[in-house]
Amino acid sequence: MRKRLISGLLTGVMALSLVACGGTSGTGTSDNQSGSDKVWKIATDTSFKPFEYTDNNGDFVGIDMDILAAVAEDQGFKYEVQVLGWDASIAACQAGQADALMAGASITDERKGSGWIFSDGYYDANQSMAVESSSDIKGFEDLSGKSVAVKTGTMSASYAESLSADYDFTVTYFEDSPTMYQAVVGGQVAACFDDTPIMASNIKDTGIALKILDGTGNDPASYGFAIFNADNQELVDMFNTGLKNIKASGKYDEIIAKYLGE
Repeated sequence: MRKRLISGLLTGVMALSLVACGGTSGTGTSDNQSGSDKVWKIATDTSFKPFEYTDNNGDFVGIDMDILAAVAEDQGFKYEVQVLGWDASIAACQAGQADALMAGASITDERKGSGWIFSDGYYDANQSMAVESSSDIKGFEDLSGKSVAVKTGTMSASYAESLSADYDFTVTYFEDSPTMYQAVVGGQVAACFDDTPIMASNIKDTGIALKILDGTGNDPASYGFAIFNADNQELVDMFNTGLKNIKASGKYDEIIAKYLGE
C-alpha cells in the first residue's frame, strides 16, 4: 500500500506548467481583484480524462482546464497550472507551494473537516466499479477473496474501502487511473473503482477492455475547486462568480458538450 503523503513528495516531481493570463489571452485586466501582478498557482492531476489529460498534440486539456480558463478570463486573473498528480497536488497546496487544486475533487464533509475550502460545485459525478470485459464478475458479491484497484486518496478509494469488509475483498492503491486500468486488464486485480465519467470516457476513447457494472454506483457528489488556506478565499470567490457567469452565458454548456457530448 502506497503512503499517501510522503515528506518531500514534491522533490523531483516533474511538473508541466501552463501559464494563462486572463484565460488564454496572455494579458490580465487592470481591475483584477487579486492585483495585476498576482499569478495564482493551480495544482492538478496528471491524467483524469476528460477533466485533465494530455491530448494527441501534447497539449494539457480537459473540462477542468477549460472551465478554469473561462473563469479566469471572465474574472481577469492570472494563473499557472502545475501538473503534479493527485497526492502531490494536495501536498503542494497544504505546504503553500500551490494556491488551489482543480482536479475533479469531490466536495465532502470529511474533506471540509480536514481543512479543504471548496468553491460551489461545478460538475456532479459518482463512482462505480469496472472489470475486464470478459470477466464473469457481476457485482460486489463476486469479489470475495479478490483484490480491487483504486486511486490513492480519492472518493472512489473511500467508496471501495467502505465496501471491502462487507464483501471480503482487499484494496490495492495506484497513483493514477491509466495504471490502475491496466492492472485490471492485465489480471493483477479483479476490478477497479473510479469516477464513472472518467471510466466511461476512457473506454469510449481508447477502447480499453473494461466494462462498467450496472448497479455499482454510489450517490453523485459535486466536484469543486479547492483551497487549503483561508487567505486565498478571494480566489474561491472569483471562481464562484466566474462559474455563475459562464453558466449564464452558455460557455459552461459548450465546454461540457465539447468533451462529453451532453
